[in-house]
Amino acid sequence: MVILTDEQFARAERETLWRSQLERDACGVGFVTSIQGIATHKILTEARTMLERMAHRGACGCDDSGDGAGVLVAIPHDFYREDVKKTDDINLPQFGKYATGIIFLNQDSYKQAKEAFGDLSRACQLRVITWRKLTTYAACLGEEARKTEPLIRQVFVTADYAETDPARFERNLYLLRKQVVSNMSKQRVECYVCSLSTSTIVYKGQFTPRQLFAYYDDLNQKSFATHIALVHSRFSTNTFPSWNRAQPNREGVMKSKQYGDDLDKLYPVVEEGNTDSGCFDNVLEFLVKAGQRTLPEAAMMMVPEAWEKDDDMSPEKRAYYRWAAMQMEPWDGPVYEQLLRVEITHM
Repeated sequence: MVILTDEQFARAERETLWRSQLERDACGVGFVTSIQGIATHKILTEARTMLERMAHRGACGCDDSGDGAGVLVAIPHDFYREDVKKTDDINLPQFGKYATGIIFLNQDSYKQAKEAFGDLSRACQLRVITWRKLTTYAACLGEEARKTEPLIRQVFVTADYAETDPARFERNLYLLRKQVVSNMSKQRVECYVCSLSTSTIVYKGQFTPRQLFAYYDDLNQKSFATHIALVHSRFSTNTFPSWNRAQPNREGVMKSKQYGDDLDKLYPVVEEGNTDSGCFDNVLEFLVKAGQRTLPEAAMMMVPEAWEKDDDMSPEKRAYYRWAAMQMEPWDGPVYEQLLRVEITHM
């Protein structure tokens, strides 16, 4: 397995039969959670065990570079609050009144990306609280993964209205993330936002399942507590591995009461170069954030059951599927094939 630079990706598409739009992948996923919602470090250690036992679901090169692995956890507010206070002498807002996420940057354009992110935040009526430098251990990486290792930072964002108008805060966070993707790519500035949320955070990278927790020091701290952990081990099959793809554009004529004239700023809905699962995530998030659909409604629209000849289905559910079929075609990629195995019963 070889991890390619942007120049090598372009050459591969130009000189070989590989086409980025035809890429597909297959992965291993699992999650651990506290039904009572109690955050502990034990949840994270059990997630680590699960991930490392899914090594057969990922891929590994001869140099021990993986196709990718990651974990999504609830924001460990107390852990971040204490660390930011100690390092920057800054008091984070209360949990839920700020958003945070890990960002992959390039050493050469780091300052430019940081300034641009701040400008875009202000344009979206948000404010950057601080940037946090994470402790990482590159020695555990494979040789190829180390060649493309990004500069990794964590950003904290808030707004004066975060407490009084949380819905507006969430809308503008989504707008900021989409604007970062669109504007940074136009400026050819590397800036990949792993996540930007008020409730969860994603740690990921070009790892084998056993390298994720060895790389990020945060994940080994006893004070890092979460009530949920969703782990992911990537098997890229006929896709090229990359740091951005480690964890999982049809605008037409659309309107959104939530975003109004700002809807254009959310385009492209599907970000260029994404895997099928990444594209699915883009569209699902768009339907929920801009389309005001609940998560079950959006999922049922994108991955409908075989409803047309199901005599036992309720008339209300059948009517919903008939309406949804007129809105968009069912998702037909590898994600669709996997999600068909999940029976969606909520209506």
